[in-house]
Amino acid sequence: MNSNPLQGVAAVLGRIMIATIFLMSAIGNKIPKFNDVVAYMGSEGVPMPKVMLAGAIVFLIAGSLSIILGFKARIGATLLLVFLVLATYFFHDFWTFEGEAQQMQMIQFMKNLSMMGTMIFLIAQGSGPMSLDNRKTHVRKEESPAA
Repeated sequence: MNSNPLQGVAAVLGRIMIATIFLMSAIGNKIPKFNDVVAYMGSEGVPMPKVMLAGAIVFLIAGSLSIILGFKARIGATLLLVFLVLATYFFHDFWTFEGEAQQMQMIQFMKNLSMMGTMIFLIAQGSGPMSLDNRKTHVRKEESPAA
């Protein structure tokens, strides 16, 4: 795939912007407030909240770094897609609310839906230029022995 340098820079910037919310969620909220998040998850009906939170943290960090670096980005996007599907179901179930609370949850649901679309796009298209997935491998041609 041939691309100009601007496309590569835009792809890197886009991957950073896509992944920042997930990485910051893990390192800025879920890890330092682990026990509070576990309690909240339990109150929302998440089964085995400690195990699920530990898994979510791994998915968030691994998926984010994968996308940022463009290394196995399709796998990273799949991890974040799984996280988004579960988080959206358990925490943004707008259909169980009424009034303004329902509207707020629907906004969060739609935000997550758009991020799910982004993950599906990354799974389908890959990480783009200037990624480890698309680095050029240099193969040295071996000279064949003369007969």
